[in-house]
This record gives sequence, C-alpha cells and structure tokens, in this order.
Amino acid sequence: MERLGVDSGRSGIDVAGPEDGQAIVFVHGAMFTRKLWLPQLAGLENEYRVVAPDLPGHGVRSHETFRMDPAIDLLESVIDEYTDGSAVLVGLSLGGYVATEYAYRNPEEVDGLVLTGCSANPVGGMAMLTRAVGGLSRLATKPDVGCRAVERLGYRWVRNRDLPEDVEAAIIDAGIYPREFGRADPDIRDEDFRAKLSTYSGSTLILNGEHDKIMRRGERKHAAAAVDGRIEVLADVGHICNLHRPQTYTSRVHNFIRRRVEQLQ
Repeated sequence: MERLGVDSGRSGIDVAGPEDGQAIVFVHGAMFTRKLWLPQLAGLENEYRVVAPDLPGHGVRSHETFRMDPAIDLLESVIDEYTDGSAVLVGLSLGGYVATEYAYRNPEEVDGLVLTGCSANPVGGMAMLTRAVGGLSRLATKPDVGCRAVERLGYRWVRNRDLPEDVEAAIIDAGIYPREFGRADPDIRDEDFRAKLSTYSGSTLILNGEHDKIMRRGERKHAAAAVDGRIEVLADVGHICNLHRPQTYTSRVHNFIRRRVEQLQ
C-alpha cells in the first residue's frame, strides 16, 4: 500500500490504498487543490483505492487555465492508469460538474457519482447568475492585490476549520488559486448538467451542506433527474462540507459505496 499524500513522482496526483480495491477518484473544486480531499483519502485508504488529481489551473497545474475538455482528458488518464478501468467519482463544486460531464461522456467508466455543491443547473436564470459571479470574480482577482486578498481569506478559512495540523498545512502549502473560480465560468455556464446527469444509469448521491442555500435549491430536481438518485444533507455546514465535517462526509461516501455501488457489482 502506498503512503497517503505522497506523489511518488507523479504529477499532481495523490494515490493510496490497495490496488485491487474499489477505486474512488476525488475531484476538487475551484481555487483549492487535490489536498482538499486529504481527510477523505485518510479515512478510506485502508479499504479503497483512492486517487485525487489536481485539475488544470490548480496546484502543480497552476500554469494551465481550467477548461473542461483538458479536465476530462486528465480524469480519463487517471482512471486508465491508477484504477482497473472504472471508479466512483466524488466531485465538489466545480469538481462535481466535471464529474457529471465525465459520467455523461464515459458512463461505462463510472461506478457511481457523489456530487456535492453542484446541484444548481447553470442554464436560464442560473446561467445569468453564473455569468455575473464569474465576471465579478475575474474583475476582483485580475489585479495581484485582489488575488492575494482572496488567497489570504482562503488560508484563514482553512485555519478556522478543525483539521489536523498536517492536513491544514498540506492544504495551505498546496496553495489557493482564486483566478480559476472566474475562469471556469465559460465552460460551466449554459451547460445543462441536469440533462447530462439523466443519461447516467448508475447510482448518484447528492451530498450537500445544510447551509449551501443556492445549491440546495436545485437538489431535488437534480436527484429526480438521476436514474438512481438520492439526497443526503450534512447539518450545520456550508459549501465545502467535506472540510467542515470531514468524518461525517467520509462516512456518507463510504456508506453510499457499500450500499449502492458494491451491491450492484
């Protein structure tokens, strides 16, 4: 078994767990890196093959700009190289939209979906909101001073979580990438991810934080669109709920795989 959190010479990919275990690929959200998932990797590595890559524009790929097609290509290479050919995809925020797109394009490679903070479907009125938020984000982070201010807020947010010191340090050392929040907008806006989710025949868990109000408004429609969808909500937490309540989030992922994925294989 490989040591958790060590690249072992790989470019921006953390891998741990038994090679013959059910594979789980974790896809982080905008601004953060693969280190966002350290609590989940640590909690699941004894039983599962856990993999977490940096998306384009983040971490070791910060010299790139986020675009959906390269992100899909990256996941395809990760699944091909580090799994037995398929995996459960766990995606948060931007990572949830990437995971949904991947399941739409490559359903045979996806054993199940856990989608967090991505229940808002960015079409119609939500597309206008997505455009506005993306534009404001690009405007605010274009000057270096604005970008550094958002970075400081991100680091403070991480430090205010109840995380082990080594996990906190790893997330902070990997960096915060504020400009990618706005840059991702063109590849998300006006895409009907709910319709794409409806084409995936496997099981889907919509796992949101109770206080993630915008995303929760769409969660019922999102789950209803899925062929086999269900909703679970983590109490008293917000958008990045895997760090607000890491053990509970991990247990929900574990239970979903045990009950909805492995029993169908």
